[in-house]
Amino acid sequence: MCPGSPAIRRSALRAALFSPDKTDSHGDARSPHLRSSDGLCAGGEAEGGGGRVRSSVDCISCFVRQAVESAREVSDDPAVHESVLRDILRWMAEADLSDSPPSFAQQIHRRLRRLTAVDDPYREAKKRQNEMAVRLLPDLRRKIARAPRPMELAVRLAIAGNVIDMGVAGEVTESMLGDAIDEAMEEPLAGHLEELLEEARAARSILYLADNAGEIAFDRLLIEQLGPQRVTVVVRGAPVINDATLADAHAVGLDGSVRVVDNGSDAPGTLLPDCSREFQSLFHASDLVIAKGQGNFESLIDEERDVFFLFKVKCPVVADRAHAPVGTHVLARSRG
Repeated sequence: MCPGSPAIRRSALRAALFSPDKTDSHGDARSPHLRSSDGLCAGGEAEGGGGRVRSSVDCISCFVRQAVESAREVSDDPAVHESVLRDILRWMAEADLSDSPPSFAQQIHRRLRRLTAVDDPYREAKKRQNEMAVRLLPDLRRKIARAPRPMELAVRLAIAGNVIDMGVAGEVTESMLGDAIDEAMEEPLAGHLEELLEEARAARSILYLADNAGEIAFDRLLIEQLGPQRVTVVVRGAPVINDATLADAHAVGLDGSVRVVDNGSDAPGTLLPDCSREFQSLFHASDLVIAKGQGNFESLIDEERDVFFLFKVKCPVVADRAHAPVGTHVLARSRG
């Protein structure tokens, strides 16, 4: 097995993560980061100048799949599935691809809810995902307690939870989630962890933008390390795909330890003009903003404030903007 093989690299990274005193000359954990020329500047800073994230023809297949899955969540009738699909295809034929993917998806899922007359087509799927993730928390807390760098492991596990994304992957099984946890602890993390840790130490107020149901249970682990008393967690204002709402925060026990608010929007991302005034005020006033998931990255990467993004790159559109291959675990930073 050659020294540069994936197995050797994973073994070395696991040893660094779970062994003490693996720091560089500045005391930083040896967290890999992409070069500036790769599109994420040293320290995980997202380069400007790329223009806002637009939808593309590569997004269409995901939107079509979401339409079919949404119909199947609420009906076993193939005629209903076909009717929903035909309606969405006709609408997409005239839709404006210059909208961001979260904005485009927001319009599609509003239409799907009208067509199916169901306000939350993914309710049962989210229930399964929340229960699955909560079952894993005791063991993951023990791993964090034993780790010499608990915050780094909590960050990695928060990113692992980002695999629970029905906007991209469909249903996620417990086996798939276990694989994602193993991968998150072993694979390189694109970005400079120390910048986030430094900002977190200094912040008096932290705004944590959640992404999906199930994943929100993993967010508890990182929030516990950040200090819940300083954190406000934000969820979606209404159901969309399997994105987390106030009901999901309650289901995983998050609202018992930290302030949780919704953003007033039903977009699978954070479209600031569509969000409530309360949320917009929090977004601009908080000392530190942490945003989970691709939808938040796509919708906030060009906003004029500093944001840390934690996500797994799961599609070519995001890979192109982040200049990171599909599958990369990213801790990116934008500077407004």
